[in-house]
Amino acid sequence: MDDVVQGIEELTGFAKQVIQETGNAALSYYGKAKPGERFDEELVTEAELHLTEFFHDRLDDRFPEHQLFANQQEDSGYSHEDKRYLWVFDPLDGVANFQGGIPLWGMSLALLENAWPVFGVFYMPATGDLFHANAGEAAYWGKQKIYAAPPSEINDESVLLTYARFNHHYRPSFAGKIRSFGCTSAHMCYVAAGRAEAAIIARETFQDLAAVRVIIEAAGLEICKMDGSKFFLNEYMNGKKIEEHLLVLSSESRTRIHDCLIPID
Repeated sequence: MDDVVQGIEELTGFAKQVIQETGNAALSYYGKAKPGERFDEELVTEAELHLTEFFHDRLDDRFPEHQLFANQQEDSGYSHEDKRYLWVFDPLDGVANFQGGIPLWGMSLALLENAWPVFGVFYMPATGDLFHANAGEAAYWGKQKIYAAPPSEINDESVLLTYARFNHHYRPSFAGKIRSFGCTSAHMCYVAAGRAEAAIIARETFQDLAAVRVIIEAAGLEICKMDGSKFFLNEYMNGKKIEEHLLVLSSESRTRIHDCLIPID
């Protein structure tokens, strides 16, 4: 048992260190969009390629037998060998903020063992915020434990975090504040920290959600479909885009939030 614990501590220690090193590398691109361009795709593409290569090099140096997630990921079957570990790295979430010099963006890293989540971390280099959790244990914002907000009635102080163009799809009756900060992983982590009641997310992928899934579950939350039914992220390990909208919240809040959202036909 001690060997297992030591191994997990080594892996999670590496994850937190490498994500911060990668974040420092990202800062050389941050806010460097061409003047007058609303979205500098060339800058974002260059940054994502550099950061992905940076992470891959660090992983290959430390754990060369481990696997790296790629779209169309194939299930290699159960293993006791080092290849049982799969790392899922998302180089940039909140790219519009990143290229425009707005600090709400970050990168995430998850570790899976035989397709089961082990650890997740989300790092925001411009602010220094680090969210992380071991599966089945507590979630943390830096060194502070975080918990989902206890269920309560929705009032004018309640917060719902959403994706862009949310109002094109729903006619909300939510009594509180509805906000979009342009970074899905940050939205989910803020809900995990009790700063918002729920988040609505849209058009994400397994790579986008693998790390923050661990953090929000550790904080007592879940990802569910808009009708309240179960959602299984591992069904999207093939890289397919998740077309349906999803809710991030506590199971106790599911009906309360759902009833505030009326789809626009």
